[in-house]
Amino acid sequence: MQSKNKTVVKSMDLLNLFLTSSKLSLNEMVNLTGMPKTSVHRMAGSLEDMGFLHKDEDGSYSLGLLFLQFGQLVADRLDIRQTALPVMKALRDDVQEAVNLIVKDGSESLYVEKLESTQPVRLYTRIGRRAPLYAGACSRILLAYQPEREIEQYLSEIELKPIGTGTITDKKQLRSTLRESRRKGYSISHSELENFTTAVAAPIFDYKGLIVGGISIAGPDSRFGEERMPELIRQVKQAAHDISLKMGYPSSAHAEM
Repeated sequence: MQSKNKTVVKSMDLLNLFLTSSKLSLNEMVNLTGMPKTSVHRMAGSLEDMGFLHKDEDGSYSLGLLFLQFGQLVADRLDIRQTALPVMKALRDDVQEAVNLIVKDGSESLYVEKLESTQPVRLYTRIGRRAPLYAGACSRILLAYQPEREIEQYLSEIELKPIGTGTITDKKQLRSTLRESRRKGYSISHSELENFTTAVAAPIFDYKGLIVGGISIAGPDSRFGEERMPELIRQVKQAAHDISLKMGYPSSAHAEM
């Protein structure tokens, strides 16, 4: 494997600061990166010239508009996102809860599309959000349908850290939950990524029968009572199947709902 270009790596370190900060001064970037001020000044200037950073009149830096262009291109080229969006809209309008589309990215899940609830009390997430594969209904459904060997490798390497009060932190329990999710074709989570929330998710498959994403309905747990859950499970499974069909999944593989 070729060694990484140090200048490119340091430039990415600089840009990564803006994942959590909307604006930063030159001195703040120096303090956060630990790089020499002259190096940060030179890289920030180059990134500004190329459109990756924008410098305000007060000298603060923020991400440049070029990222908006690149971000839109990435979003437009995610076939699953384009395919899923009409189904997601219909599902959201029907259940009036937030609907999320998530894909696997390495050892994490990545939110690539979301539709807000029509209810006044909402669960806020954002496109680009990441979560560990073991936590949350939609993340876990992605993990449940991985090959057994990959699941075991993941479990051997990951530390199950509590995120919400309901996060599963016992690997034996997680294995059991993964098996159950795969058997039933859906996953449910309670207060795993955020307290007082519930989500129910189902897998999306492509023409090869491989899992390519997950769709979830999520919201405050006060609206996800036991009497409502069977219908939400049916609806999210149906939506996942409808998207899978559009992705080329054979209709003969339709699981009983």
